[in-house]
Amino acid sequence: MKIESITLHHISMPLVAPFETSFGRETDRQCVLITMRADGLTGYGECVASRDPGYSYETAGTAWHILKDFIAPLILGKDVADAEDFQTRVERIRGHHLAKAGVEMALWDLIGKRDGKSLKQMFGGTREKVGVGVSIGIQESASALVRTVESYLEKGYRRVKIKIKPGREVEETSAVRRAYPDLRLQVDANSAYTLENTSVMRSLDDLDLLLIEQPLYEDDIWDHRKLQAELKTPICLDESIVSPRHARYALEMEACKIINIKPARVGGLSQGIAIHNYCRERNVSVWCGGMLETGVGRASNLALASLPGFTLPGDISASDRYYQRDVTNERFVLNEDSTIDVPDKPGLGITIDSEALKQFTLSEVFLKAE
Repeated sequence: MKIESITLHHISMPLVAPFETSFGRETDRQCVLITMRADGLTGYGECVASRDPGYSYETAGTAWHILKDFIAPLILGKDVADAEDFQTRVERIRGHHLAKAGVEMALWDLIGKRDGKSLKQMFGGTREKVGVGVSIGIQESASALVRTVESYLEKGYRRVKIKIKPGREVEETSAVRRAYPDLRLQVDANSAYTLENTSVMRSLDDLDLLLIEQPLYEDDIWDHRKLQAELKTPICLDESIVSPRHARYALEMEACKIINIKPARVGGLSQGIAIHNYCRERNVSVWCGGMLETGVGRASNLALASLPGFTLPGDISASDRYYQRDVTNERFVLNEDSTIDVPDKPGLGITIDSEALKQFTLSEVFLKAE
């Protein structure tokens, strides 16, 4: 497809409630929405880089720079065949996976619209709806956390993930487990601990958790291997897995038993599919993580999670979990069985609410092929 133009929208959307993790507290969520035109069609992508370099070194600001000054010149006016072709064109740009993933998502949307196929069909997805859970940020107290968990269980979520950080893990997680002995419960540390905190991890090890997500440094695999050997609870790696290669490293080292696949973190949906395939061949469980996506990224994640190897509920959640108004006309709704329907229309299967996009846009740039 010959890429005719790219429009970047730096947007900021207020969250329904503040979201706090070990690396900070967000009350609004920034990202870069990408509009790409080719062959008379329009595709959309979402670069999930946020305002601050907490989860990743990439921010909305750095992504804007990379998208505008490096990625766009490589594809504008060019005939880009598919995701593999795109990855080859941008491979000399070191890192900046969130930026690359946003453009690749828009390319998938374009190809799907051209061919009349949904992302699920193009990926080989097998589910019409996927199991989802809810991610809960750090609360004021253990009792407040239990009340928040209760509110989401009442809405129909059957799997809960709670964020933790040093000093805010054992009491809170224990309180939730006492209140809900049979709840599918997991915790996420976002790299807040070291091996010196192994005793704390052992305390969590007795709480019948589905997994402990990314307890150690974001660039670490080796020390996770040491920690996993001390625990019966599966360690799940998130930030450490930035490519299919890193997934292989982690599994060969026995650094984890589960992998959280975020297509943005690994550089695109094509890379997420590759990790899924590698893990499935080895009977390793995977699930789809979330980055507070708009309806654009949410549709993409649902399509990815329809693949057969995604055996654990994802952090996808319903639209109203995060936003009162979204940039898509479509709203993703939680079903009674804690699932969300996978879009079945061509491409991402979403349309943009132009008024909402205008309302949330901080800045915009239009790039056209010469």
